[in-house]
Amino acid sequence: MKFVDEATIRVQAGNGGHGCLSFRREKYVERGGPDGGDGGHGGSVYLLADDAMNTLADFRVARKFRAESGQGGSGRNKTGRSGEDLVVHVPCGTVVHDVDTGELICDLTEAGQSQKVAEGGRGGLGNTRFKSSVNRAPRKITNGTPGEARHLSLEMKVLADVGLLGMPNAGKSTLISAMSQARPRIADYPFTTLHPNLGVVRVGSLQSFVMADIPGLIEGAAEGAGLGIQFLKHLQRTRLLLHLVDIAPINPDINPADEVRAIANELQKYSESLAETPRWLIINKIDLLLDDERAAARDKLLQELAWTGPVFEVSAATGEGTEALGQAVMRELERQLELED
Repeated sequence: MKFVDEATIRVQAGNGGHGCLSFRREKYVERGGPDGGDGGHGGSVYLLADDAMNTLADFRVARKFRAESGQGGSGRNKTGRSGEDLVVHVPCGTVVHDVDTGELICDLTEAGQSQKVAEGGRGGLGNTRFKSSVNRAPRKITNGTPGEARHLSLEMKVLADVGLLGMPNAGKSTLISAMSQARPRIADYPFTTLHPNLGVVRVGSLQSFVMADIPGLIEGAAEGAGLGIQFLKHLQRTRLLLHLVDIAPINPDINPADEVRAIANELQKYSESLAETPRWLIINKIDLLLDDERAAARDKLLQELAWTGPVFEVSAATGEGTEALGQAVMRELERQLELED
């Protein structure tokens, strides 16, 4: 199924049924009085987070959702049947806004979490409701109220603990496939990743975390260049960013330090909070260099960047260093959770 992370839909709650104007008419019963029943309530519309869904692709076709309306009341004080609520399933991580007002309605991050997004109309009152000691034969009823209608914007943000950053062909897809069971598309040309890929990295029998690989970023991504701005939002929920850099670029004119600075600048322009997310430097493709060349390239990169944070050397292709990286990431995530508690 094609990955879709944005959609707009219209939801319409059911209308309330009208109240009934009726009088009791039975043989041998004179002046039986009013017996008009109330109308049923209209069904409401709910959004429900479903962990079985991982894209908003279904909403490219189905864009209008309407709950059932309530039925009108009838004689003998019979209340009309209320309309059933409509439950619309969305992926976990869906942020919902009202298109017309810009209001944030909800952020559905956990499976089973639900939110009412359109209130059903109230049922009208039958004439029985208006009987009194001074009005024995009321001819007054009320109509049911219309159900609420809203135009909603759905935006899916991937739920992951760790996000992978890097230029196209930095090796992000290869790394996530080496550390998890995810099998993203891998090729030797830029932008092979066209949508986020998630992988569960298992460190121990009871320890694991979710890693997200997003399309490669290029300079100007925050303004819309390449595929970056479309997917930068998927990094906003992560606790840790792994910034991959190709230590052995095919083009000798490419300076890895410049690429690292360019992406850091795009993060800053897109979101200050995202730029403040802990970021580790992952030097990739070390298998392409001899030991002395690797050390020289590493030292040069760190010196140019004046890097003071954690640094790891890995080969996503051979798996070298990936186990140690996974264990270090797990310890960092556990440390962050302890600080939150």
